[in-house]
Amino acid sequence: MRKVIVSFLLAAAVMAIPSALSAQTKIRLAHVVNEKDGFHIAAMKFQELVESGSSGKIRIELFPNATLGDERTLLEGMQIGTIDMGVITNGPVANFLPEMAVFELPFLFANRKQAYAVLDGPIGKELLKKLETVNLIGLAYAERGFRNLTNSKHEVKSPADMKGLKVRVMENPVYIDTFKTLGANTLPMAWTEALTALQQKTIDGQENPVNVIHSFKLNETQKFLSLTRHTYSPALFVMSARVFNKLSGADKDLFRKSAQTAAEFERRANEDSEETQLADLRAKGMVVVDPDVASFKAAVAPVYAKYEKAYGKYLKQINDQLK
Repeated sequence: MRKVIVSFLLAAAVMAIPSALSAQTKIRLAHVVNEKDGFHIAAMKFQELVESGSSGKIRIELFPNATLGDERTLLEGMQIGTIDMGVITNGPVANFLPEMAVFELPFLFANRKQAYAVLDGPIGKELLKKLETVNLIGLAYAERGFRNLTNSKHEVKSPADMKGLKVRVMENPVYIDTFKTLGANTLPMAWTEALTALQQKTIDGQENPVNVIHSFKLNETQKFLSLTRHTYSPALFVMSARVFNKLSGADKDLFRKSAQTAAEFERRANEDSEETQLADLRAKGMVVVDPDVASFKAAVAPVYAKYEKAYGKYLKQINDQLK
C-alpha cells in the first residue's frame, strides 16, 4: 500500500512539472499611436528587455493604435487595475497629478539635454514617486519630444499669424491656455478624435513633434509646419499600482531598469530620425517654416504668470538646476 501511495505522489509531481514550467505572467502594454511611432519603439524595447530579463517568465503584450482606449481611458483603467501599463504622453498624466504639468510650460527647456537632466534627476524622480498617490506607478520618462505647429491655412511665423486658427491641443489646461494666449481658437480633444477632425477639416491645425507629424502622414491634411518647438513633451512608462505591487521585488527592479533603458533608446531614435523625417515631409510638399521664436516666447509670459503659484516649487527647482 505504501508503495502505491509513493508511486501516486511521484506521478502527481511529474504531472505538475509542465504546468509549473509553463506558468507565465502576461502584462498588457497599451499606447494610442501607430507602429511607426516612437512610443511603439519604446514599447518593443521594453518588451524585449523584460522578456529576456525574466527568461520568458513575463510576457509583454503590446496594444498600439488606441485599441484599448485613448490616453485618459488607459490611465483610468490603470487606476482600477483593468489596464496593466502604457506609454502615455505627459499632458494627460497631468490631469491625474497636476504637478506633472510643470513640464508642459512653454519654452521651459532649450534643448533635449536640459530636459533629460531634469527628468532623470531628483525633480523627475520625485514626480514619478508622487504618481503613487493616484494609484499609478511611474517607471521612467520616454518622450513625445519638442512640439511644433502644423496647419492647413497659411505659414505661421509669429503669434499674429495664429489669430483665429482652430487648433487641436491636448486635454490639458497649460496647453489650452498657451494657445489661447497665442491667439488660436483651442479645441482640446483626444488624439484619435483629432485625426478624424483633421481629415474632415473641422479643425485647421494641431501641434506635435516631428516624429508624430511624419508617422501619421499629417502632410496629407496639413500644408504648413512651423518649427516653433514651443514645448518639450515627456512621455511616461506608467503602470497600474495594483498590478505592479503584485510583482516580486526582483521583477519590480527589472521593470524599472527596462523602462529606463527603453526610454533612453526611444529618445535617441527620435533625435536620430528627425532630420530625415523633415526632409521627407518637405519632399512630399509640406512647407516647413522657421518662425520668430523670440516673439512666441514673449507672447506666453501671461501663462507663466498664471501658473507660477501652482508650479512655483518645481519651476524654481528646474530653473536652479538649469543655471
